[in-house]
Amino acid sequence: MRTLLISDLHLGAASHADILRRPAARAALAEALKDADRLVLLGDALELREGPVARALEEAGPALATIREAMAGRAVVWVPGNHDHAVVEEQLELRRFEPGADRLGLEQVWDAGEAPLPRELARHLDGVQLSFAYPGLWIREDVYATHGHYLDLHSTMPTFESLAAAVSARLAGGLPEGPRSPADYEAALAPLYAFSYKLAQADTRPGAPEGPGVSARLWASLNSRNGERSRVKSLAAAGTAGVLFPAAVGALNRAGLGRFKADISLEELTRTGAHSMASVVRALGIDAEHVLFGHTHRVGPHGDSDPDWPAGGPRLWNTGSWVWSPAFVGDRGTRSPYWPGHALVVEDEGPPFHLTASRGARDGYRLV
Repeated sequence: MRTLLISDLHLGAASHADILRRPAARAALAEALKDADRLVLLGDALELREGPVARALEEAGPALATIREAMAGRAVVWVPGNHDHAVVEEQLELRRFEPGADRLGLEQVWDAGEAPLPRELARHLDGVQLSFAYPGLWIREDVYATHGHYLDLHSTMPTFESLAAAVSARLAGGLPEGPRSPADYEAALAPLYAFSYKLAQADTRPGAPEGPGVSARLWASLNSRNGERSRVKSLAAAGTAGVLFPAAVGALNRAGLGRFKADISLEELTRTGAHSMASVVRALGIDAEHVLFGHTHRVGPHGDSDPDWPAGGPRLWNTGSWVWSPAFVGDRGTRSPYWPGHALVVEDEGPPFHLTASRGARDGYRLV
């Protein structure tokens, strides 16, 4: 069986940065799906935190239609992440009435049933063999896949997502020491995800302001080489930015919200994402040779040698994203690990391998 995994499509993003809006990107995905027996949408396929779900589904329509047509009669597994966590919320709520509900395992699989949101997704993907899995699924006996949002509780990078996760965990009583279960992570994070979703449903504007997410905007402002960086430098020269940011991070740590670092470089962002995922794998005791995840939007390992990638334990693989993020891509273009349009392929034997979207002047996007 050949399984294709993609994540972080963020279909319906208010920024319009989701590249599957573009016909050329959809054509590239359809071409890659021709040889796939199964497609796994590994989290954040649908953007449900930036506006009402009806708006997101409408804007996601062309991409979902591409998947429906390309995978007709074949298996599609939807694995929710943090931005589309609402897809799994009703299923998790039903589990609370079952014996052993506190022992949420590494893989729960179900069909759409009567839950409104999964049922609507099934309507958009009519004709495929649609199922849902959470918090992940076993692709093979030695290959486990999950979105990776639990890593936010281990991150040392003070992004909006990791800070919000730290506050939510603190209010929930924190993570237990020692081995943990998915239920422990859900207890800390699910209230945050539910609040974000409900807030988005209250947005009655015809469209949210365009632009990258909060964390991306802040990172770009502090790291860009253009005028934004000049403004930061001028503040630092005045003894402001160079003092206030480390002081703020120190205050967060003293408040018991984490072990955050004042280093917000791209290198540290890369390192903390992968190493935080390694911490999740250890905490959950995932007994696999390969663990696949998304969430960070950074494909990995990148190239034959990736010094920021963890060594030891199960080998980690990141699916990258399908979101255009110029602040992270920079001037490296297709050579950047943040270039959008990546996929992972898992076959019956052998390690996973990447397919990468390239863009030519004549042939648009293609996965190679």
